[in-house]
Amino acid sequence: MALTMNDVDRFEASRPRLEAIAYRLLGSASEAEDAVQETFLRWQASDVDRIEVPEAWLTKALTNLCLNQLTSARARRETYVGQWLPEPLLAGDSMLGPADTAEQRESVSYAVLTLMERLSPNERAVYVLREAFDYPHREIAEILDITEAASQQILHRAKKHVADGKARTEIDGAAARRIVEEFLAAATSGRTEPLVRLLTEDAISIGDGGGKVPARAKAFEGALAVAKFMRGLFKPSEAKRALVGGSPEIYAATANGAPALVVVVDGRVVGVMCLEVTAEGITAFRNQVNPDKLERATERWAAADRGEPLLTAF
Repeated sequence: MALTMNDVDRFEASRPRLEAIAYRLLGSASEAEDAVQETFLRWQASDVDRIEVPEAWLTKALTNLCLNQLTSARARRETYVGQWLPEPLLAGDSMLGPADTAEQRESVSYAVLTLMERLSPNERAVYVLREAFDYPHREIAEILDITEAASQQILHRAKKHVADGKARTEIDGAAARRIVEEFLAAATSGRTEPLVRLLTEDAISIGDGGGKVPARAKAFEGALAVAKFMRGLFKPSEAKRALVGGSPEIYAATANGAPALVVVVDGRVVGVMCLEVTAEGITAFRNQVNPDKLERATERWAAADRGEPLLTAF
């Protein structure tokens, strides 16, 4: 059935919310875009005039598509080369969605998106719809074809899985920049001790190269191991310049609401390092260097007011 312009407009009005839901469910901007486009095709093929609540219909269609995608994604990630990390989104990206409450901001944080990989597809859907978009359990139950009581139980289970015992610290843009500057100064000092002082004892560093860029398959664990890795990572060399295709510029930024380093070569983002910060110090570095997961960041970077680089490295 052909859509009217009004039908198209109704879908487009929902697109930002649908994209934000899909990104949280899938951890991938490109897969989220595909899921939203498939939702549009289903909207186009439906008898729109008989749909009483378009927003609810679209949310259910999208969520079911994402649940199917998550099931197949689990199988794909079993053969993924090295560590798998979500696709980072830079500040201002519309796909980050609502950020009015602590729960909404946390649901799109890089740390929580990574932790949500522990959840079953249904647990992830309930967690996202309830925590990030404040859907009542009655509506979640209708979307997932479960009972309201089951939705409540699933949320309780999901929150328990996601909780990691660390007190997350809310960081504003100015504080994020100070943290990044302090870390970068320590990382380029050539000494391990300044870095160790910034880290928690159980700090970790994880890299995702997707088999396309070298990244250690096993995480570095412990303050000393992470500090030694970071010291070596920021030590200049011709080999590193050759690997990234030039001398990278390093900027302070915010990705998924947290402090980050953005590494850029000739306008192309070649790495995003997300820092997880607690009151005790930096507790995790999650480094995305898989070029397939940096295309959107590069597009966003080209349109951003990025300021001056903190460092031209290597």
